[in-house]
Amino acid sequence: MKLTTWNVNGIRASLKKGLHEYLLSCDADVICLQETKAMQEQVDLSFFTGYQAVWNSAVKKGYSGTCILSRVPWISHDLGMNHADHDNEGRVITTEFPDFYVVTVYTPNAQGELARLPYRLQWDAAFRQFIKKLELKKPVLVCGDLNVAHQEIDLANPKSNRMNPGFSDEERSSFTQHLEAGFLDVFRELDPTPHHYTWWTQRTPDARAKNIGWRLDYWLASASLRPALKSCTIRDDVHGSDHCPVELVVG
Repeated sequence: MKLTTWNVNGIRASLKKGLHEYLLSCDADVICLQETKAMQEQVDLSFFTGYQAVWNSAVKKGYSGTCILSRVPWISHDLGMNHADHDNEGRVITTEFPDFYVVTVYTPNAQGELARLPYRLQWDAAFRQFIKKLELKKPVLVCGDLNVAHQEIDLANPKSNRMNPGFSDEERSSFTQHLEAGFLDVFRELDPTPHHYTWWTQRTPDARAKNIGWRLDYWLASASLRPALKSCTIRDDVHGSDHCPVELVVG
């Protein structure tokens, strides 16, 4: 089974810049998108047949949002974390398949000067509790933009970015707690080498061409799924957003 995740930074804009072509060529069974910034009725996916869709849009129009497209029938799906404090920004979708859950997430950014860091850490704790509860029933695959570079190897300039949003000690420690709770960082399980990134700032000219990036987009997996994890590929050759897709093969 092939699954892919991509923060498209606005699905309507991304469809014009590379997402349309990627959807038709990626041959994924499950496609998870974050930061869609749209309602379902605003997006024409009529060209993309054979997939069922579930959307979770933010209350605030043009903000945040997630979507899952699947050509494999799911057993059930759910929006949010059933948590009133965290469910108005369209950040989580859960789909249940026979062998595991797939949860796509767009984790809140800590924002400039870490203004939203306290909320971000509350979010992480609630999300961790949510996926651990799912795991009581069956294994869990989590994917999406987790808005953190975990280790120094996960961004091009760690020293100059220390304590910036996405690389604060607190956010990194919170991600470590995901791993300590029993989830695997799938890409790092399979590839320990440097210079692999999934996001490049648009504020720095030629950041992507020079590979001055961050690894913010992940697949996490319940440890019990380790034998089934065949490959995890960062598709930095795919354009259409300031992020790129990350593809997972399980079987």
